[in-house]
Amino acid sequence: MSVSTIDPSEVAKFEAMAAEWWDPHGKFKPLHMLNPCRLDYITQQIAAEFDRDLTQPRPFEGLRLLDIGCGGGLLSEPMARLGASVVGADAAARNIPVAQVHAEQEGLQIDYRHTTAEDMAAAGEQFDVVLNMEVVEHVADPLAYLTACQQLLSPGGLMICSTINRNPKSYLMAIIGAEYVMRWLPKGTHEWSKFITPDELYDLIRQAGLDPVDRKGFVFNKVTWSWSISEKDLSVNYVTASVKR
Repeated sequence: MSVSTIDPSEVAKFEAMAAEWWDPHGKFKPLHMLNPCRLDYITQQIAAEFDRDLTQPRPFEGLRLLDIGCGGGLLSEPMARLGASVVGADAAARNIPVAQVHAEQEGLQIDYRHTTAEDMAAAGEQFDVVLNMEVVEHVADPLAYLTACQQLLSPGGLMICSTINRNPKSYLMAIIGAEYVMRWLPKGTHEWSKFITPDELYDLIRQAGLDPVDRKGFVFNKVTWSWSISEKDLSVNYVTASVKR
């Protein structure tokens, strides 16, 4: 039997917001704003790792992809459109029917499941790509969770993992700014003490048995009101790529 790293209080937060996933002006507005930037990084990394041509209609055909912590499917759906065989998994049960209904409305075949990384790893599931976006800062045991993600990867597989840095700036931007000033997220969505620095995450990824190969920052421009990828600024939001050799 697998040991769960799920934090029940964290799951409850997102269950309470489940119905708002596809409202670009609702509680998940920050993710809707960030999504084009996330997708740009994800697609470039997958294309480079698996030698795929992004100018083709379905460049990820033949790849099996897991979107862990899929929520309402904001990443699962574009991955399915790009041709991947997608499994979307979430520990918050109420997210799954929201994701299923929206995928059906869009005419997409996505295998959505109410489950955990640990249970899927215990069942022997294998994927070419694991998307692990904004999840690791919400689990009870990051190393055990990342180890389960490693077990879910086929040899040569790729994990994309994003999270939030831990420093005074991230507290100001991700908690005070996003939750209290802009009110983009409900108060208490994030716990600053659970944030992970890039070096800490690289170390955890290595301990989990993966080889980190890239990391970039996601930077919000308050003038253009948009996100971009940064080679150097990982001070708040950032993303990593790692492979299973």
